[in-house]
Amino acid sequence: MPAQEKDVIRAIRRIRDPDSDKDLISLGRIKELKINDGSVAFKVLVDPAQPLSETVLKELKGQIGDLDGVEDVAISLQEQPGTASGPARRPAPQQPIEGVRHVLAVASGKGGVGKSTVAVNLALAIAAEGHRVGLLDADIYGPSIPTMMGLKGAQPSTVGKRIQPLTRHGIALMSLGFLVEGEDTPLVWRGPMVHSAVTQFLREVAWGELDYLVVDLPPGTGDAHLTLTQSVPLDGAVIVTTPQDIALIDAKKGLKMFDKVGARVLGIVENMGSFVCPSCNAEHSIFGRGGGRATAERFNIPFLGTIPLHEDVTPTGDSGEPIVRALPESPIAERFRDIAKRIIQAID
Repeated sequence: MPAQEKDVIRAIRRIRDPDSDKDLISLGRIKELKINDGSVAFKVLVDPAQPLSETVLKELKGQIGDLDGVEDVAISLQEQPGTASGPARRPAPQQPIEGVRHVLAVASGKGGVGKSTVAVNLALAIAAEGHRVGLLDADIYGPSIPTMMGLKGAQPSTVGKRIQPLTRHGIALMSLGFLVEGEDTPLVWRGPMVHSAVTQFLREVAWGELDYLVVDLPPGTGDAHLTLTQSVPLDGAVIVTTPQDIALIDAKKGLKMFDKVGARVLGIVENMGSFVCPSCNAEHSIFGRGGGRATAERFNIPFLGTIPLHEDVTPTGDSGEPIVRALPESPIAERFRDIAKRIIQAID
């Protein structure tokens, strides 16, 4: 039996806009809904100043696709009238974080590329250059900073309405992993809850005086990214990828996302760009060669460097002593420091 229009509308109403917490039909953003046999098609009105996240689009397709009788869902995006030819609608003004001079985002197009490892070691490397650094774990669904920084099970205190960040290796830290019960607790959150959590970490944590706040974003291009780029002045973003084609494809999506919201991309870091043989210290390109550099050249952004796959990186992270801290004289730590220096130079 073909899907009924009332069922499709009911499914669309379940999805909330992260900025307003209202459904898209109530906001008047669903247009030209057509149902033909097993196909459902409609347009979503979008404002270029406030892009609709991929998470919302996926949830729309998922809710409608699960209906009986629906075989295909086609969603097209249309610019809201008045945003292009009429007066430009400006996004809400970005407000700096009190006491924080620079905000640096570390992002990746997909998971499994070592983004958090890069974020942690870059934070430590920037601190090693004499800067005051904070590290915000905005990876809501998979927070790994508590483990990597040796604070698994620790909980922050609260003074008044302000959350006090934890400190480890001289870095001010905040993560949802400090606030949930047990590291195995799954978080099943929709967009508005992610938006609220990231906003709270930006605004209600007593970060103090910092030169740099490094933000470890979730993989992909979702609500946490939009919340960060729309809420605070972002000094730049670093894209982490691996040399494989599939990782580079997703990295390009991340580059385009930051470009779309008007955020500056400082460059690409290619992680696991080669394998260091533990016996002879020779480097072997087991995942391909030069993909990160070629992508940077294609998009005319800096290539910040390559981090090899080395047997010391994972154990030091798992033990709460990242390699920049545990083995500061190692070649891998030196590469992280070189990348950190390039980032500092680009921002300053």
